[in-house]
Amino acid sequence: MRLAALAGAVLTTVALSATTANATPPSGVTGTIISKTTAGGKDYILREITLAAGGTTGWHHHEGTLYALVRSGTLTHNKSDCSIDGIYGPGSVFVEPAGEGNIHVGRNLGKTPVVLDVLYVLPEGAPLSVDEPNPGCDFQ
Repeated sequence: MRLAALAGAVLTTVALSATTANATPPSGVTGTIISKTTAGGKDYILREITLAAGGTTGWHHHEGTLYALVRSGTLTHNKSDCSIDGIYGPGSVFVEPAGEGNIHVGRNLGKTPVVLDVLYVLPEGAPLSVDEPNPGCDFQ
């Protein structure tokens, strides 16, 4: 019985590790949490995010909805089918819906940093994002 439980734990660990190993981590991205409030089972987090020239968020999804304002630079935003679903310049706002069905990547293809103000509305205790593997696109 203990051997079966151990084998199950090892297989689960290997499966989870394989998913993490295939994730595409961010590159050239920094973030600072400006404020965080929890109410009604939700975390409201205001964060400033900077993507350096050539930076990428890596493929990911969120467990809640994000609302973003581009303060400077131009962000190219791709969906998991590799299509561009938005190119956002200064003053643009966009929404990233929740869920595993909304895997995406943000990239700075320009020569100046992209600076975003982002409001995360997440289930209480949820991570800011969940890393995902590249869905088959020829870019990260």
